Amino acid sequence: MASSGKKKTTMAKLNRERKLRERRLDKQTKKDARKQASDHHAQSRDVLTGADDESIPGSIPQPDLDPAVQSLADV
Repeated sequence: MASSGKKKTTMAKLNRERKLRERRLDKQTKKDARKQASDHHAQSRDVLTGADDESIPGSIPQPDLDPAVQSLADV
């Protein structure tokens, strides 16, 4: 069967499909940007709070508090 050569899809349908693809692409771009910002925010928060457990190694002894310093409850 030979093709008829006639275009079967209207320009309106092609335009609707093109707009739909653009909207989906924009939505995915925004989603990726939010995810990347969230990941970046979580990483910077971990650095500030020391959540990676590498900020103070356990093998290094911590200095004791100076016994001359009194707490507010003792004063």
